Amino acid sequence: MLRSFTRICSKCAVSRSLAVTSVRPLLSSLAWLARPLSSIERKKFYQNVSISQSEGGVFEINLDHRKLKTPQGKLFTVPSEALAIAVATEWDSQRETIKFYTMHLTTLCNTVLDNPTDRTKDKLITAALKFLETDTVCYRSEDPPGLMELQKNEWDPILDWIEKRYNVVIGSSFSIMGPSIPQESKDTFQQHLASYNNWALTGLEFVITQLKSIVLSLALIDRHLTVEKAVLLSRLEEAYQIQHWGNVEWAHEYDLQELQARTAAGTLFVHLCSESSTVKHKLLQD
Repeated sequence: MLRSFTRICSKCAVSRSLAVTSVRPLLSSLAWLARPLSSIERKKFYQNVSISQSEGGVFEINLDHRKLKTPQGKLFTVPSEALAIAVATEWDSQRETIKFYTMHLTTLCNTVLDNPTDRTKDKLITAALKFLETDTVCYRSEDPPGLMELQKNEWDPILDWIEKRYNVVIGSSFSIMGPSIPQESKDTFQQHLASYNNWALTGLEFVITQLKSIVLSLALIDRHLTVEKAVLLSRLEEAYQIQHWGNVEWAHEYDLQELQARTAAGTLFVHLCSESSTVKHKLLQD
């Protein structure tokens, strides 16, 4: 996925200036940044996208000569050049209109910078851990038998991998109560999540929310699974039903592509925020 992203970067005309640009008043055309960004479109008002490094080592995004700001009016700054390049690529990829619902990296950055719900690191960890006992891969169906067999064949290897990788016990269950996970295993996951910085943790919690699974999310972040495979495993029952009963082609395909896009963006966000120096080198060299 990272290599695919670097290929996208190489095709986009994103200039990178390390000089600190002067602070200029935002023009009226930027007033829309105070609005929610999730589902609106706006006419594109800029031609060039660049990044610049400012005091403190953080990076800014410039649209022509205007500094990008968050919906709450804060200066849009990110902790690494690699993440700045990725965000700038999102803005540079927009054509006649700015489609904010396609700009998942920008949205994640805004979430960290504005923190509209006042989520501390502990709250992020707690929210992520809630998915452990309701993890998608832990709940099994006894009927129909074909689905039960599919879940066993596809999910058991992932459970085996994560139990060995993190030295934990998770298991699976046919009960609506789910498996009984030892406290030691919960503590292990809590300590692991605490090792991420707030930026990376925000991205990881976003991925977990998309897949409804800590197991699949960590396998994805650890590069044990591809985005496509992780998404497929998170929708295993739906895939089984479609195989046997058919689907509404455009609707299911759209949902699948949207989920893949959000999951890929969240995964990339985690990597760019937790491995900034390594990823930056790859982005600039590839």
